[in-house]
Amino acid sequence: MKKLPIVALIGQTNAGKSSLLNRLAHRNIAIVAREAGTTRDNVMARIDERFLLIDTAGLKDPEDDFEANIQDQINDAIDAADLILLALDSSKYPDNRDKSIARAALKSQKPVLLLLNKSDLGESLPETEFLNLGFKAQQTLRVSATTGQGTKELKQLILQSLYGDRSSRASLGSSITDSNERSEQVDRVGGDSNNDPILTAPLKLALIGRPNVGKSSLFNRLGDKQQALVSSRQGTTRDINRVEIRYHKRTIEILDTAGLRRPGKREVGIEKFSALRTLAAIEESDICALLIDATEPHAKLDQSLAGQIVDAGKGIIVVLTKVDLIDDPDPIIAELERDFNFLPYAPVLLTSSETGANITQLFQLATEIDATRHQEIKTSELNKILNEAILEHTPAGLKNTRPKLKYMVQTDTCPPWFVVYGRDIALLHWSYKRFLERKIREKYPFVGTPICFSFREDSAQK
Repeated sequence: MKKLPIVALIGQTNAGKSSLLNRLAHRNIAIVAREAGTTRDNVMARIDERFLLIDTAGLKDPEDDFEANIQDQINDAIDAADLILLALDSSKYPDNRDKSIARAALKSQKPVLLLLNKSDLGESLPETEFLNLGFKAQQTLRVSATTGQGTKELKQLILQSLYGDRSSRASLGSSITDSNERSEQVDRVGGDSNNDPILTAPLKLALIGRPNVGKSSLFNRLGDKQQALVSSRQGTTRDINRVEIRYHKRTIEILDTAGLRRPGKREVGIEKFSALRTLAAIEESDICALLIDATEPHAKLDQSLAGQIVDAGKGIIVVLTKVDLIDDPDPIIAELERDFNFLPYAPVLLTSSETGANITQLFQLATEIDATRHQEIKTSELNKILNEAILEHTPAGLKNTRPKLKYMVQTDTCPPWFVVYGRDIALLHWSYKRFLERKIREKYPFVGTPICFSFREDSAQK
């Protein structure tokens, strides 16, 4: 799965940013939402597999001091986003807060679009009232999250800004990129067929976790240098630090992600995490090491971060840090298995940056997971698995109609992607996907990597 550009929605809380996010995501893809075993906050949408749309205000505590909150919001957008959308309530005259946000956004030198939301209201102000914010006419667009006014044009402008003319010609009403097109993209990225992409491409390993779990200490150990500033004070790491190492003739780039943006305050959920930087690191990486402090109870935020890694289709290793400070890790591992039961395929590694225990095993696990992410299964093998699954558990249906699964093919790698064709697919219960995943993993474990499914109606069989 290729890295997707990040588009950040900024602005005051009354501008309707969440509604805009819902509107843009509604027709083509569901907003990232809660599913069994994960705790997710609805502040992110993956749009047509072309870009990630982030409501930055949803990542911050609305109780925070305004100026600090806005500065954090802008800093995150500047560092991590490829495009910034400033949303304003067009029925209200811009105030000093709006001007402050606009000034910081324009100063960032990132592409910025001004969205005059709620333009369907009769009290919506003329564009001339917003001229003093510093935006040009081509940077301004009237939209309405309620009626959908201007949202198609907005998506067009976003694609033009991110991809140029090539992508702007794409149909805005199209559904998620066809799996065959994804395969062709992977083939093109692979480059020279004489070179093994697994061996020639650098492997990117991101260290992900809550503040103060030992990311920087592990980063220093892995890189064998004191490049990152290590401190017991939360929030020390602000940007993504990088170091490259060679492991068994393979280049591995390690990314150390940021912790809390504002030192001294305990995090309360994802809104207290430097989420845009973390999200950018997840999107850039191939494998993510999710660090969990063995000396503290793991939190819902750990589950949320795991969910983000899985949703991005990245490999995952659960790394239990500071094990030198505990007597018996078994109870902690048992809790992890219970609370992260949606990650049965993720290996757990017990480490200590202080003693160096099991540190280099992280490299070995990362390379092994990378190999499984590139694994391809023959269609004949997949259909054997599918037929065995149907014999063991026939898909249920409604009254006298039930879905009939015909055949399954693998269309992509990184992560492995499988498409199941059949009849009356719309009747297939969501739990059957999990059943099929278990059947595949029984023969092909795909250790440390999520696998994806698409279910399609086979028109030729009708």
